[in-house]
Amino acid sequence: MKVVPDVFAPAELGPVRLRNRVVKAATFEGRTPHGQVTDELIDFHLAPCRGGVGLTTVAYLAVAPEGRTHREVITVDAGSAAGLARLADAVHETGAKIAGQLGHAGPVANGRSNGVHALAASRMPSPLSMQMIRSATESDITRITRDYVRAARIMVDAGFDVLEIHMAHGYLLSSFLAPGQNRRKDGWGGSLENRARFARQVARVVREEVGDAVAVTAKVGMTEGSRAGFSMPESVEFAQMLEADGHLDALELSAGSSLLNPMYLFRGDVPRQEFAANMPPLVRWGMKTPLGKGFFKEYPFEEAFLREKALTFRMAVNLPLIMLGGINTRATMERAMAEGFEFVAMARALLREPDLVHRLQGGRASEGACIHCNQCMPTIYTGTRCTVLDSL
Repeated sequence: MKVVPDVFAPAELGPVRLRNRVVKAATFEGRTPHGQVTDELIDFHLAPCRGGVGLTTVAYLAVAPEGRTHREVITVDAGSAAGLARLADAVHETGAKIAGQLGHAGPVANGRSNGVHALAASRMPSPLSMQMIRSATESDITRITRDYVRAARIMVDAGFDVLEIHMAHGYLLSSFLAPGQNRRKDGWGGSLENRARFARQVARVVREEVGDAVAVTAKVGMTEGSRAGFSMPESVEFAQMLEADGHLDALELSAGSSLLNPMYLFRGDVPRQEFAANMPPLVRWGMKTPLGKGFFKEYPFEEAFLREKALTFRMAVNLPLIMLGGINTRATMERAMAEGFEFVAMARALLREPDLVHRLQGGRASEGACIHCNQCMPTIYTGTRCTVLDSL
């Protein structure tokens, strides 16, 4: 008889022991105005850690300056190392562990904000900077691969417990995976095996650099919700490749694309006006056009809205899986355990109630209070928070 793990009991993630199976998912914090760790960033992560999560994930940590989504994002280098160590130490004092989401934004980077043109698998226009995104050269791929190695070493030395490699949401590695975005004619384009080379290479070199000092995971997009994006069943085959390579301790299953279909990941109300208010004038105008309005598609919220897709992956691979997507209740967390998922990840629910895990575990609540209004999404520019709490 299969034993269903207790979501609130200690668990192993690769070489790391977590106090429970609840992960605070990576969420843009909006608390690094100068690209450095701040007290506000530390407090942001301390809240859910004190509230009971086993692992908190710092987002988004760029491996190279042009890999930032915008200039305020932290680049993992010698200049940010001390702050990252201070953040890791603070989290460890709560009994929780800390993950760092390592990535290169690729076409999701705002080249105008960063002061350097963005990169992608193939040349394309940027709706963020109104510049052309250039196609990554062979030397770019070599350099960025080395950047991942250097960043991974800095993160380990800073005391991080888990490295999450970002392979989803239209970022650089994802842009290589997507056949509609990767039009290359060289060994990095064409077949899925070629398109997956960059991501697999990064996973390999990161593992070779860190060994068993930390856990290494990857955020993988099951589907980007767009014909131009990466989608099932290729994503399932890609997950099987990653499992066969043997470099990862778990996969976190996500969906949607920051450039093609962002609401596919969030579901619920669509804060178009609030997002537009934070955009440059030209982008704000574009969001009012029919094309711009279609960018924020509407998907009704339902509990664990990525579950069905995630179950396909659960049947296809044996790697530990982290399920996310609208997890708001203890019943959903327990069902995820019963269905073979090793961990669950929460984001918006913890913005509303940082102590939700303690309350669920102690029987003081059966579900979170998040109403899925998504008004938290536009606050990434001013400090990510639940705006419902602001009005209380």
